[in-house]
Amino acid sequence: MKVLFDTNVVLDVLLDRQAHAEVAVRLFSLVDTGRIEGLVCATTVTTIHYLAARAKDKSTAQRCVGELLVLFGVACVDGPVLRSALGLGLTDFEDAVLHEAALAAGACAIVTRDAKGFAGATLPVFHPHELLTAVLAAE
Repeated sequence: MKVLFDTNVVLDVLLDRQAHAEVAVRLFSLVDTGRIEGLVCATTVTTIHYLAARAKDKSTAQRCVGELLVLFGVACVDGPVLRSALGLGLTDFEDAVLHEAALAAGACAIVTRDAKGFAGATLPVFHPHELLTAVLAAE
């Protein structure tokens, strides 16, 4: 199962957001063991670098991005993805870009804590708990 991880789920792990980190870490573990093929959007990578450099320092940002790139594939953002996102009709353009990048990369789902931002998506959208339950039930 190839799944695109929304930026908020990645940040839950990197920032150790206590209310959400545990399930996000378990999902990262499923990616690490190959039970899920994980993707992040190219825009997520740049956002993570920016936030980590701002909150900590450039070295920390480089390390975070390096770790992400080892664990996850990257869903590219190019002209066709952006044009398609404009026409998708989602209320949040960033979420539309993630959705269209996921489609272009062959993902079969998106995992996010902001499902309402993906209302009208053509891909299945899972809350982290839902995805974890679905993956564990399929084994």
